[in-house]
Amino acid sequence: MRGRLPSWLKQQRFTPEAVASVAKLLDGLSLHTVCESANCPNMGDCFSRKTATFMILGDVCTRHCTFCAVNKGRPLPVDDEEPEHLLKAVVALNLGYIVITSVTRDDLADGGAAQFVKVIELLHKERLGSRVEVLIPDFQGSAEALRVIVATCPEVINHNVETVPRLYSEVRPEADYQRSLELLSRVKGLNPRIATKSGLMLGLGETRDEVIAVMADLRKVNCDLLTIGQYLPPSPKHHRLSRYVSPEEFTELRDIGMDMGFSGIASAPLVRSSFNAGELYTKAAARF
Repeated sequence: MRGRLPSWLKQQRFTPEAVASVAKLLDGLSLHTVCESANCPNMGDCFSRKTATFMILGDVCTRHCTFCAVNKGRPLPVDDEEPEHLLKAVVALNLGYIVITSVTRDDLADGGAAQFVKVIELLHKERLGSRVEVLIPDFQGSAEALRVIVATCPEVINHNVETVPRLYSEVRPEADYQRSLELLSRVKGLNPRIATKSGLMLGLGETRDEVIAVMADLRKVNCDLLTIGQYLPPSPKHHRLSRYVSPEEFTELRDIGMDMGFSGIASAPLVRSSFNAGELYTKAAARF
């Protein structure tokens, strides 16, 4: 199911010139973004506003999630110059709120945690006053990998559960729902002052009750922030789209979640886990 997009999923057009300078900057520094690699529908908006979500550890993922457009296979070695290149991009774009994610690197002993540490520490040192949000993989449950990242004190640690547990075998075959909840819980146990965040996609075949149950599970582990958006299949080979969810349903879920105690929720068809992340953090910060 895809066909013609509903009216609420149509984005305003951006001229190529509006995004070309950002794309050229990133390409010149050999940097990847989830905006490009995941075919994000908001890329034109973000690039035209001189912002992007950086994707470290290359652009090839070792896992095979069926919803994701990121390349899958055998990654290249970790680029030791990546942290410095990322800093140069941050300075050039004059970013005060910096969002960093990665591919999953199960081929690395630490899952890539050391590279996250280098990036966070460099940004906090060289960009005083900036805020750093990291969207991390599960590191196969490694407590040590998570510990070293928490020790760098990013303002937000995000880890997406993505969908309801019933669909994990189809959508996230190498992930584990309970392991993801445990990761978020451990962050709070190690440093309660770090805001935790997670995200869900709708339209994968979940039910309303299942979504609400996941939201309740996230609150049980004191997750602060939540994003909920519409799943859009990158190609016919990816997981089947079950339905388009109306804006009214997204609003209803946001209201339910706020009543549960989330500090902030972005819930709308075109919401993605890092879209307008700084605004969500700022609005919710007083409630942490």
